[in-house]
Amino acid sequence: MGVFGDKRQMRILHINTNDIFGGAARAAYRLHKGLQRAGVESWMLVQQKMGDDPSVVGPRTRWEKGTALLRSFLDQLPLRRYNYKSTTLFSPSWVPSPRYVFEIIDELDPDVVHLHWITGGFLRIEDLKKIKRPLVWTMHDMWPFSGGCHLTGECRAYEVVCGKCPVLESEREKDLSNSVFSRKQRTLKAVAHKIYIISPSHWLVHCAQKSALLKECPIEILPNPIDVSIYKSVEKRFARELWNLPDDKKLILFGAVSATLDPNKGFQQLLGALEKLRHSARKVDDILLVVFGSSSGPSLWEDFPIHYVGHVNDDVALIALYNAVDVVVVPSLQENLSNTIMEALSCATPIVAFKIGGNSDMIDHQHNGYLARPYDPEDLARGIEWVLYEADYESLSRNARRKVVEHFSFEKVVPRYLALLEDLVS
Repeated sequence: MGVFGDKRQMRILHINTNDIFGGAARAAYRLHKGLQRAGVESWMLVQQKMGDDPSVVGPRTRWEKGTALLRSFLDQLPLRRYNYKSTTLFSPSWVPSPRYVFEIIDELDPDVVHLHWITGGFLRIEDLKKIKRPLVWTMHDMWPFSGGCHLTGECRAYEVVCGKCPVLESEREKDLSNSVFSRKQRTLKAVAHKIYIISPSHWLVHCAQKSALLKECPIEILPNPIDVSIYKSVEKRFARELWNLPDDKKLILFGAVSATLDPNKGFQQLLGALEKLRHSARKVDDILLVVFGSSSGPSLWEDFPIHYVGHVNDDVALIALYNAVDVVVVPSLQENLSNTIMEALSCATPIVAFKIGGNSDMIDHQHNGYLARPYDPEDLARGIEWVLYEADYESLSRNARRKVVEHFSFEKVVPRYLALLEDLVS
């Protein structure tokens, strides 16, 4: 008997490269725990296990654990031919999958295998044909329908055929992206009868439906769920004391994995917005920028300090950080369904972000946050200023929390997953 009703016991195996590190891992693990709470026998299979959850399994022998550390490096070897490749992540997915993956699948004998983020040298795309169970694949980025890049930027070659890849800085039609695209095309054709695609956001499903690789596949929009009994508001003064943050400042939070280094996270756009704020009519000496995901970076200006808190992987610390600040800014250039946005909203903290990707699924403009014109630092600054000085802040905070509870909580999302899984099993 699960908390969402009396459901027939079924066994689901989630496959993701990591268990708790990175946005896709956190989203996959939350779904895994939500299904367990609902009475499903849910397991998670990973290449690198960082937590201590016994329902997460991975490499078992010393050899398997040792080679797991090399697989990501080996998968990147074909990229050495491209001397001018951009910093955008590109995954060839050519390294043969480890044997233990299929041994564990056979041992657990799941009713459904749920794929998530499977790159980093974990699952070779052709090896999906070896999985003799129904497949569900949640797209955490654009890789499932691209020629290897995880975010395509302005490129729309995936709608026809990849080649002359801008990520690779390639001028050849038959480059690595074309090869990966062709391999995916053959594999997806072979598994089309047993695969079901899930998109967490309306934006990503629109992209997938226009793609040459997935346009014929069944696709459903199902958001990533979050446990709102854990991610919730706490007293702001207490949260600031935990993080040793000043009580007399307006605090802006920005952060992600490689927050200041990954161009897609929009740190440069945020700096542009802060520059605009410095020259606005508002006084900015009462504002402090807090950054997580990086331990150091530019100090900017004497009148606009930055407080770097490093990497935060613990839920309790992250929840306290969201509650300590006044606004969270997510200036990503492309975004599927941001964990940061969902987590902050669940903690009743308003968001300022660009109106791109799946941001509109969570942010209602000037209701629980602010959606700025894409890539416009001036409007981003306007949004920050509006939240901090002009909006009805208490109402914004209530609306932020309500949005997540009503649309993204375990109680709202997990039953929809159960219905899909039961259909596939039956």
